[in-house]
Amino acid sequence: MTSLPRSPRRLRAGVALLATLATGALAGPWFAGSPTAILDPGVAGLLPPGSEKAVVIRRDGTTLAGESLRRSGPDWVITRAGADVTVPGTDAATAGVRRFWLGTDTVGRDVLARLVSGARVSLGVGALALAVALVLGVGAGLLAGWAGGLVDAFLMRLVDALLAVPMLFLLLFLAALFRPSLAVLVLFLGFSSWMGVARLVRGQVLSLKERDFVLAARALGASPWRIAFRHLLPNALTPLAQDAALRLGDLILVEASLSFLGLGVQPPAASWGTMVAEGQEVLANAWWLTLLPTALVAATVISAALAADGLQELARNET
Repeated sequence: MTSLPRSPRRLRAGVALLATLATGALAGPWFAGSPTAILDPGVAGLLPPGSEKAVVIRRDGTTLAGESLRRSGPDWVITRAGADVTVPGTDAATAGVRRFWLGTDTVGRDVLARLVSGARVSLGVGALALAVALVLGVGAGLLAGWAGGLVDAFLMRLVDALLAVPMLFLLLFLAALFRPSLAVLVLFLGFSSWMGVARLVRGQVLSLKERDFVLAARALGASPWRIAFRHLLPNALTPLAQDAALRLGDLILVEASLSFLGLGVQPPAASWGTMVAEGQEVLANAWWLTLLPTALVAATVISAALAADGLQELARNET
């Protein structure tokens, strides 16, 4: 009995890292708190990673942070900037000591909470844009490769014309025309990146449609739709998955670039690109604001590339 071949190490590493990032993004609200909560900027702004502060949250939503906290009868006394401030017990909603594992930004927002919130935005936008690109590209590629003739010529000339336009310039132009939002950003990225998918799928269809198994299906009277989705597309999945992995990294990188330029996700919503933009103004004093989101973008792109390399190696092993 032959055992199934193990998947390549690079594929396992890339998928594991992407899964870890996605899991952290989804589980973020349960362990990281609110990414938009402003915590007493005068005392809790630009705290380095690992800092600890006493925090009192009033019932009206305002927050006080300080160096120490103690009870005085029913009231709370918090020491902030060397002075004691008494908060009546009836006014305090919660009080305690809070640790900021990855520090805070200029207005006292928790960087960890913003990173996991930014992960949900960046990964979500990248995944949805990839889905749009795959739907359009697979549909156009299947139609062009299977139909041939004028249909193929028209679709491929359309693809050539769109590929001639630099994607980043096109996105900058469209973002300047339309009000930036997550939905618009997903559509922009998806509609500007389907052309490569179409060319890949068309090439696979052209190489497969004259194979014996396709000719046999046609001789048995199978419909074009059945042949396309039961015989052609499944045999093109490995190169398509490899392309999709690389494209996911590219889309996340483009989203971060647009958000960095102020043309993507808009504050106060957190995105890795907006966090880098906010941190560059205080880079000399607060390195973590720029380094941490940049490292996550790099880790995502690298993990996608590892997954793509692993899929390529898997395809070579199967042939």
